[in-house]
Amino acid sequence: MPELLDLHPKPADMRALVIEGLSRNPKQLPAWFLYDAEGSRLFELICEQPEYTLTATETALLEQQAPAIAAALGPGTLVEFGAGSARKVAPLLGALRDPAYVALDISAEHLAQACGRLQGQFHSVPMLGICCDYSQLQQLPPHPLLSGSAHLGFFPGSSLGNFEPEAAIALLAQFRRLLGPGGQLLIGIDQPKAVERLEAAYNDAAGISAAFALNLLQRLNRDLEGNFDPEGFHYRARWVPEASHIEMALVSKRQQQVTVAGQRWCFAEGEALITETSAKYNPEAFLALAAAAGWRGQARWSDAANDLSLHLLLQAD
Repeated sequence: MPELLDLHPKPADMRALVIEGLSRNPKQLPAWFLYDAEGSRLFELICEQPEYTLTATETALLEQQAPAIAAALGPGTLVEFGAGSARKVAPLLGALRDPAYVALDISAEHLAQACGRLQGQFHSVPMLGICCDYSQLQQLPPHPLLSGSAHLGFFPGSSLGNFEPEAAIALLAQFRRLLGPGGQLLIGIDQPKAVERLEAAYNDAAGISAAFALNLLQRLNRDLEGNFDPEGFHYRARWVPEASHIEMALVSKRQQQVTVAGQRWCFAEGEALITETSAKYNPEAFLALAAAAGWRGQARWSDAANDLSLHLLLQAD
């Protein structure tokens, strides 16, 4: 089994974050609240829905372009941020010359499972899992796999879209610090497309996206002594053109009061609790965002429909 370093990430103060989020106008909670065990299971199902093409498109693109990407990256240790199931990294590990792999994720259990599965597929690739909150790390820990070789960052899934622009820039700058001088970053970015396609992708006909969002209320009830009535909310996903993002929300069906995190909150009829946003960037907009964090574009790969891009970034100085 691959080695696992547990850096004991400090538990988030969910109570404080809920109070802060529900005090906002509009009300909005951090997107990672969606990913308890049941939420993670539902998200895996979302990725399999025909309307949600991002995962299949990015996986196919990685498989098709792995040799070209590996040639552009050169040798080094592949460092995946927020590895999760680590299913997209396999084509790169198969194409890179003498690779090593380091997976960063906040869930030790998921890390152990993902790295164990990958090690069974790539017996000779040295692997390391690091349980941490990579957004809070000051530096990557000292380890033989992280010394003496270039650091090749990997951040697939267009997960950057879940961050507001300022937070996205801060995260890209954090990746730059962690990867160190000469580090590179391969990042997947979903692009704008027809509104009907975007809204369908986040509101699938099978209702999995709605169940995923409504599960947030179950988590708040369980973990923070809440009394949300899931039947009192309906799910909505809509494109917000001025922000170039999809906004996902739970909308109150009636005027109601809810207790959670030790406080009482009022919801007006039609009032939204935003659960997540997903920004879409065309290549020019993304590269401008990356430049603000000290990166410059080196190469770009896209699918035939130009729905999604894989950008290879180098440090600007």
